[in-house]
Amino acid sequence: MRRWIEGLESFAMDVILDRRSGRRAGALRWVLSGLSKVYLVIVQTRLALYSARILRSHSHGCLVISVGNLTVGGTGKTPVVEMLAKELQKGGRRVAILSRGYKSVPRPFFLRLLDKLTRRKSLFVPRVVSDGVSLLLDSRTAGDEPFMLANNLRGVVVLVDRDRVKSGIYAIKEYGADVLILDDGFQYVRMRHSLEVVLIDRQSPFGNEHMLPRGTLREPPRNLSRATHIFLTKCDGGNNSEIISRIRLHNRTAEIIECTHHPKHLKNFSTGEVKPLEFLRGLKIGSLSGIAVPESFESALRGLGAELDLTQTYADHHRYSVKEVDRFIRRCARRNLDAVITTEKDAVRIPRIMNLEIPVFYMRVEIEILAGQESWERFVSRLTQQREQLIPERCY
Repeated sequence: MRRWIEGLESFAMDVILDRRSGRRAGALRWVLSGLSKVYLVIVQTRLALYSARILRSHSHGCLVISVGNLTVGGTGKTPVVEMLAKELQKGGRRVAILSRGYKSVPRPFFLRLLDKLTRRKSLFVPRVVSDGVSLLLDSRTAGDEPFMLANNLRGVVVLVDRDRVKSGIYAIKEYGADVLILDDGFQYVRMRHSLEVVLIDRQSPFGNEHMLPRGTLREPPRNLSRATHIFLTKCDGGNNSEIISRIRLHNRTAEIIECTHHPKHLKNFSTGEVKPLEFLRGLKIGSLSGIAVPESFESALRGLGAELDLTQTYADHHRYSVKEVDRFIRRCARRNLDAVITTEKDAVRIPRIMNLEIPVFYMRVEIEILAGQESWERFVSRLTQQREQLIPERCY
């Protein structure tokens, strides 16, 4: 069933991104175009209802920072959330990250009910991935991105729940959080946002320019007007004036920060040994990934001097089986490759395998600001030095 669903997702993405030709693909695109118009009306009507306060957004009485995007996947949101949480924590803030836990698997209902009956915990509290001290859930139950954040951030609470209004209240009452970071929160308008950070992928700023389900846009580009800060991600140091000019058509006031996802080091999946990036030069490798844009990962490996001989890609958020991983490693071993390289996001979904024929490393990636450093420092300073003055929450 899982393979069938992922195969269907891959086929749909091929159709949406015009990688499939023929009558059937053309007919499906025509149908999806009609559905996109309906979806656009629904999105805009919903926002209008919140703006008119016919539907009410909830205030939490503390600083709420939304980090999100206009498109589906691939903007590199998790490293930005991690960087922001670290800076706020350094400034003395008590930070909680609220995630919906996309593709996470909740504990079975009967176990949650047993907890309720034995009064060990409430049936309806959020899943606590990290209480700021200990990592409490695995990646399957937490979701890969919340698990990554919890694993890399000490002193930061990470909660998973589809109802982030509820998890925000829980973070404040149980952990004393005074800053809530709403992961993937641009469309979550049930909760009032103090600041709206929107990520735009330089390589594909507005996806394929079509709304879901014909395209990858969750909202039309004009809705970028809600953003207070814009991160232009995956920059290469080149001139971004054309993209920035287009952004300015929709938002004239937001501060724009240009950044790149900078590889930091490699870490051995089994032993934890850390290798410098220079280790990749001349290394014959295979790459294994299940992310939204595997091409950017593979391009980064080549750019670091690796000889990429074999690649294996899966759908975004794919949860690997032992058989899948073992089969790929054996293929790489038969070709006399030196190592298998995967992403940190994939590493949390790969099962532990003993006696690997060749070593498996994952690449640690962090955000590096290329332009707008002063804007970023001013942004962080404002949030950490003026704690007594809460930034007003934005209503929709």
